[in-house]
Amino acid sequence: MLPGRVQFAAHLAGALTPARPPAAAATGAGREGWAPLPRRAVRARPSGRGLPGRAKWALRAASLLVPLAAWLVIGGAQLVEETFLPSPAAVWAAFTEMLADGRLVSDTLASLGRVGAGFGLAVLISVPLGFVMGMSAAGQALFEPGVGLLRYMPASAFIPLLIIWLGLGEASKVAILVIGVVFFNTLMTADVVRKVPGELRQAAATLGATSGEIVRKVVWPHALPGILDAMRVNAAAAWNLVVVAELVAAESGLGYRIVRAQRFLQTDTIFAVLVVIGLIGLCIDVLLRVLRDRVGRWSA
Repeated sequence: MLPGRVQFAAHLAGALTPARPPAAAATGAGREGWAPLPRRAVRARPSGRGLPGRAKWALRAASLLVPLAAWLVIGGAQLVEETFLPSPAAVWAAFTEMLADGRLVSDTLASLGRVGAGFGLAVLISVPLGFVMGMSAAGQALFEPGVGLLRYMPASAFIPLLIIWLGLGEASKVAILVIGVVFFNTLMTADVVRKVPGELRQAAATLGATSGEIVRKVVWPHALPGILDAMRVNAAAAWNLVVVAELVAAESGLGYRIVRAQRFLQTDTIFAVLVVIGLIGLCIDVLLRVLRDRVGRWSA
């Protein structure tokens, strides 16, 4: 006789084994004789990455050509007064006039210099600080409350203080851009670094990597594409703020040109400058996206 535990296990196994259908028991057929269960068709979900190249370019072209066509129709039919919505021809005329007399080039270079200085300083401050916050629990506890509080304060609210502290020169304008970008970019960088999988760090440590090598060869390469994406987002914020910065005793710049045109109801000039800002921002976005794809092919 089997021991008691073996008998109980055998009895339990027999109790849990489903009984065969009568037909299967009579014919000796097992599960292979049962009718197959109905299967529900699984629909493949369309993915944007799976679009053909021609379809992508067609959609991109439509996103620009459709609004432009609507603008041409409204302007040609004169459904809206020119003072409120100038026609594309009037905007092109204002653009060529500013380009011919050099105003557009000088204003663009002035704004590019301010954005480059302010955004560059913000990146130099925010990326190391965000990296420390993302890598270290102590760094997060030390810096996150202050950064999280300051990011809710509008950069434009600091203009009176910056004028008192730095005067009406370029320093105050650049400082507005730094304040408006640095806190958001810091928190976004910290989030990217914090999302680096811990398994990668553990695997590198198991293979004998030091703490410095883990940061340089594991965390930094993995986080770099996300850091560049954060820079893409905040570069747009810098261009939004440069218009505000150039309201303060500026004598050049695209924002200054918009304010000057507003005084004389030159809406065609305002539209021309806005188009220039949009094209510059698009070029910066494309350059950062290409750089991200080059340095982080594994993230795609």
